[in-house]
Amino acid sequence: MSSSEPSLSPQTEAAAAPEADLDELLAAELAGMARVGDVQLSVAVMDVESGDRAVFESGQYDTASIVKVDILAALLLQAHDAGRALTSRERAQATSMIRSSDNTATNALWDTIGGAPGLDSANQRLGLIATSAGRNGNWGLTQTTAEDQLILLDAIFGTASLLSPTDRDFIEDLMERVVAGQDWGVSVADSGAALKNGWLPRTATALWDINSIGRVDIEGRDCLIAVLSDGNLTQADGIALVEAATRAAASVISTAGEAS
Repeated sequence: MSSSEPSLSPQTEAAAAPEADLDELLAAELAGMARVGDVQLSVAVMDVESGDRAVFESGQYDTASIVKVDILAALLLQAHDAGRALTSRERAQATSMIRSSDNTATNALWDTIGGAPGLDSANQRLGLIATSAGRNGNWGLTQTTAEDQLILLDAIFGTASLLSPTDRDFIEDLMERVVAGQDWGVSVADSGAALKNGWLPRTATALWDINSIGRVDIEGRDCLIAVLSDGNLTQADGIALVEAATRAAASVISTAGEAS
């Protein structure tokens, strides 16, 4: 090692090793299900209390409707900046947008936050450095990474946030009450999950983007999971993939908890 290279203390090396090991373990768990045909998959999971985390792949994916959580976070940040509460109409639109994934309500709130520039500004403040808002009103084509989705989820469910406790409770309540039929995905790890899913058939390929993000309880620990995928032949195939990936992520975090 040259004298110009930084060295790690034994304590730092010991602290850094588990994260690398968890990444490798998650990759091993997912090896049989990723990159089959046109399918691509990215997964990130974190134990909120311990900080244990694992990431598989780090490319950008279309958000589809998981961006609706991000739009709501942007709306709440802007309202807080203006020193106001959401209007009754905005609250109703936010409720429809998250609970039933209503696109009309989303279009309205997208305009309210100022479209792509408004979302990008909010994401810069929240620390989503690899997320770029969809242009020309195409909010579902916002590009993001699984790691950025963990940052967003941590702003809602973690221990510190730019969002107020009241605003965080509002988002959490909506994510805990998505309508029947939209409660697949990360909820396979916890039937009481707070979640938002996204699904989008791409016109050019007829293949599906299928995503799921949320907070789940894994053996008594709050954990955040983001699973992003594209190239799925059908919606059902994508949901099955996302749920299998969720089980793998939950297993890795469970293993980390047992070792700590």
